Amino acid sequence: MPHIKTIEGQLQAQGLKFTIIATRFNDFIVDRLTGGAVDYLLRHGAVREDITIIRVPGAFELPIVASKAAKAGKSDAIICVGAVIRGATPHFDYVCSEATKGIAHVALETGVPVGFGLLTTDTLEQSIERAGSKAGNKGVEAAAAALETLRVLQQM
Repeated sequence: MPHIKTIEGQLQAQGLKFTIIATRFNDFIVDRLTGGAVDYLLRHGAVREDITIIRVPGAFELPIVASKAAKAGKSDAIICVGAVIRGATPHFDYVCSEATKGIAHVALETGVPVGFGLLTTDTLEQSIERAGSKAGNKGVEAAAAALETLRVLQQM
């Protein structure tokens, strides 16, 4: 089996098309996740013209838009980013559960890799930590996972 295409040990994104689906809710966090994903892809050879960013209202809407994007066949990989911060009601649990299941279902149903960059945190501080602070940037991690999964699938 051929080795996965890399440059100096890093995966190449050159010539690939990506769709980043980002929530508008908690945009002060999500903008950092989106920026991290874009920066990662550009540093790994993608060009800005091959990165489409689509905004959706919230996390619950991520799966349907990801499904439509995957089925359109214009993206090699999709990256979903968002931030759901726990509140005082069970709404958090329902949104997180359904968004997570829906995003996973898109990848399984379509065969298009979907990077999971949806923060599900208890506090605003935890979200900030995961959007480029102490805990890294989960947008970067989602882009890296989508690219690596794509390359693995191409080798199968």
